[in-house]
Amino acid sequence: MPFYGGIFDWDISHALLKELNTKAEDPDLWNDPASAQEVMRKRDALAAALGKFEAFERRFKDAVELLALAEEENEDALALEAEDAILSLQKEARRLQIESLLSGEADGNDCFLEIHAGAGGTEAQDWALMLQRMYARWADAHKYKLEWIEESAGEEAGIKSCTVRVKGFQAFGWLKTECGVHRLVRISPFDSNARRHTSFASVGVYPVVDDAIEIDIEEKDLRIDTYRSSGAGGQHVNTTDSAVRITHLPTNIVVQCQNERSQHKNKAQAMAMLRSRLYERELQAREDAARATNAQKSEIGWGHQIRSYVLHPYQMVKDLRTGVERGNAQGVLDGDLDPYLEAALAARIGDADT
Repeated sequence: MPFYGGIFDWDISHALLKELNTKAEDPDLWNDPASAQEVMRKRDALAAALGKFEAFERRFKDAVELLALAEEENEDALALEAEDAILSLQKEARRLQIESLLSGEADGNDCFLEIHAGAGGTEAQDWALMLQRMYARWADAHKYKLEWIEESAGEEAGIKSCTVRVKGFQAFGWLKTECGVHRLVRISPFDSNARRHTSFASVGVYPVVDDAIEIDIEEKDLRIDTYRSSGAGGQHVNTTDSAVRITHLPTNIVVQCQNERSQHKNKAQAMAMLRSRLYERELQAREDAARATNAQKSEIGWGHQIRSYVLHPYQMVKDLRTGVERGNAQGVLDGDLDPYLEAALAARIGDADT
């Protein structure tokens, strides 16, 4: 969970960090490994958050001093350098402001990211793989770690679906607005006549929940199937006979895991994913009451997309909720998602405040 709310309370945050440091130094802490890991996770996340604000404050003071020196010495070069520094700080301040507002119940948690190809066979499956690569590059740029849970390969290329756990502070908070249908327009590399094709894929983002959050799941509501794992193998998938698929009958939510060689471990991971999906369902219901979007429950097709990625006849990526658009489509597909994430989060926070 996040450690600060809508206003970053400096004194309380430092006091909490001191308390967590004291706990971390207790030699008896590791008698309970699960509790110890949670303490260390909270301490590291809070220390990182405070570090960002302290670094920003230092850079701001340096920029102000540089600007004062430029005026005193009447140096245009120094003035331009100070101006560039302040413009850079403006962008960073916006991001830090949004981070400080990620105060939802699960915003500070890891998340599961699911991608499903829409109708269209190879075209849609290749698009789903492109999205997987885009999010992987975004995560790598922001120092998040990825754990591959499940991947179903396409018949000729791409993937039918995949599930990835994104590990790191505020992973869910930053990615939760990516839920919905993503549309690609391009000249198909699979079409010998070089025709333009439109493809769809859906993205779902669900918070990883810990044992402190109670999710009531009854055994009679579950159908558990085991099967041989499939996929391209390699670093993402181990080919075993221990893959597990769980269907929650009341909601028809289906989760599956095949990355572990042990059926028991795959079942435990699948149950964790199911708990996350049910918890996210509850969070979504609350947001629906506050007029939040519900794009992830839409049909994968026309009229329901949240973002369009156009590669032909021109290049543009446009978010249909916020209006943010950029001409550097390849840069976005290489993981440059921050402008879209920040705008969507700012809009969602604004909706919650109205």
